Amino acid sequence: MMEHISIVKQGDAEVRTVGLIVEYNPFHNGHQYHLQESVKIAHADAVVAVMSGNFLQRGEPAVMDKWARTEAALRGGCDLVIELPAAYATQAAEWFAYGAVSLLEATGVVDAFCFGTESGELDALHDAAKLIAHEPPAFQALLREALEGGISYPSAYSLAIAAYLTAVGRHDAADFPFAQPNHTLGLHYLIALERIKGRMLPYTIRREKSEYGQTTVTDHAIASATAIRKLLLEGGDLEASRPLVPDTTYEVLQREWTSGRSPVSWANFVQPLLHTVITHTPEQLAGYREMTEGLEYRLLQMLPKLDNTGFETLLDALKTKRYTRTKLQRALLSVLLHHKKEDFTAEKLAAGVEYIRVLGFTGKGQQLLRRMKKEAKLPVLLSAARSPVKSRYLELDTQASAAYMLAQPGHASVAAMYRDFTDRPVILE
Repeated sequence: MMEHISIVKQGDAEVRTVGLIVEYNPFHNGHQYHLQESVKIAHADAVVAVMSGNFLQRGEPAVMDKWARTEAALRGGCDLVIELPAAYATQAAEWFAYGAVSLLEATGVVDAFCFGTESGELDALHDAAKLIAHEPPAFQALLREALEGGISYPSAYSLAIAAYLTAVGRHDAADFPFAQPNHTLGLHYLIALERIKGRMLPYTIRREKSEYGQTTVTDHAIASATAIRKLLLEGGDLEASRPLVPDTTYEVLQREWTSGRSPVSWANFVQPLLHTVITHTPEQLAGYREMTEGLEYRLLQMLPKLDNTGFETLLDALKTKRYTRTKLQRALLSVLLHHKKEDFTAEKLAAGVEYIRVLGFTGKGQQLLRRMKKEAKLPVLLSAARSPVKSRYLELDTQASAAYMLAQPGHASVAAMYRDFTDRPVILE
């Protein structure tokens, strides 16, 4: 395959860029390893990260706001950070991946993208993506059959992939562990690349020393973001995170904790969530994204039976074999943010993002930004207040940011609600 290379001049040197799809909640040593290895494997000189905003893929708020996380990303080695809109950032793997890959492609300056996987193997994922990217009827039938067994969608999807690969004679790939979380995301990144006919080259590196979602710290320097958040949120121990994050991240964490802007968790949103639930009928709740299969009735029936109004108590009461924790968090987040199904149809999501929102950049990133303004396929926004496009997804972003800012412990203010309109991107000289 001939490699396509976008060039940005830095003095007399040619700068090649690699894209990363991230949440950085928070940016830790494992993320820094992934960034550094991505630069090596893609032979890149600059890094563009597409990062979720204040609410994340598993249906939860970030511990620090998107500007603080952008600063940590820039200080950790990224050159340009753009925002993945909430419409995609809070979705299951298919649309999360589609939004992120589409945005990287739309910049016009990203040559390759690199993601972490459990195996570090790309071929099986790439082959499967090419076969099922457009969901042939036989695959759709296998998926429906798996879902009829009452299992969660991710599990059904993985079973359908294995069955389809076997049916088309790809027995070598059918045994690949597609159900592992990073493999699932990686597969959908590659499916998205196929669907948009992207020119970026995909790479993957093996995840080291901690598994996705691992809740315990088992290494002196590397831990999952989940384990680090547990230290920060449950243990309330900022110092305990220090060996697990770069010094630059720790400085940002310490500042945000001291200022009262962080930490933020679902506990900060329980009251507004419950207010929305109890003032809605089942029919109204059913209009929100991810509220499916009678979940609205289960939610209203469970509330009077709760011992307390803690978020974990609510999740425990709602969980079933089909309703996973992540599925429930996404559904409750859609209620909190008033994300209606009508705004999230497959047709609207497939149409893609209508803008590129810049959250921050370095000196090298500023050069990329100058090229983007000429090469990008979408308008480049430095502020929501100066958008040349009227976009429903931008409206949803600014509303989500306002809701997040009002929940910041000890720092909520009317001014903070409008940071999307007043704040310029984070600039690291």
